Amino acid sequence: MTAGTLLDAHLANLAAALLPYRECERLLARWGETLARRLVDGGRLLVAGNGGSAAEAQHLTAELVGKLHDDRQPLSAIALHAETSALTAIGNDYGYDEIFARQVRAHGRPDDILLLLTTSGTSTNLLHAAHAAHATGLHCWAFTGPTPNPLADLCDDVLAVPSPDSQVVQELHLVSTHLLCEYVEQALPAVLAAPANRRRAPTGHTRSGRPVRTGVEVVLDGGQVEA
Repeated sequence: MTAGTLLDAHLANLAAALLPYRECERLLARWGETLARRLVDGGRLLVAGNGGSAAEAQHLTAELVGKLHDDRQPLSAIALHAETSALTAIGNDYGYDEIFARQVRAHGRPDDILLLLTTSGTSTNLLHAAHAAHATGLHCWAFTGPTPNPLADLCDDVLAVPSPDSQVVQELHLVSTHLLCEYVEQALPAVLAAPANRRRAPTGHTRSGRPVRTGVEVVLDGGQVEA
């Protein structure tokens, strides 16, 4: 097989996923505004993933704590998989399935946001983290591959890329990371100008009993986009 054939196949898979990916715009814009409000109000974003998805998640926190474009205040975002001493201690004492869940319980506060990144949606440590988020009162979002998958079923909002190629899924997760940061930075001036008692926008209800899923849930396999 020639390099050209590999390139053509990869670009064809990417092109097939790009058109339905446009349906993500409303979701990412809503997430960006919600995240901007939460972070300005003193909350935090927790993120986690495995392997390549861990790298994607850490890219997101770097953009928020640092900056994407113009200078601005730093925003609180923590990549749970980057806490290597905590990760190895928890894995050693409680098992690998608990490496993120225990950190969620330690760092998360009610109405904080947990964003989980995965191509498969089946990683047990992410499923445990989602359960911990709901028990702690966090809102749980996910970037996943095709749905249905177990993690998507546990989260309050999901951006699902339908491609069967995990590389394409991760590439569009990176696009989503950049766009989410752009929408956060776009929303910040209005959020900062609003009185504190008007900043908190509803994010739906969580599975622990608070209101959830009031906006758009994007499933990019030809499924319905709900308003």
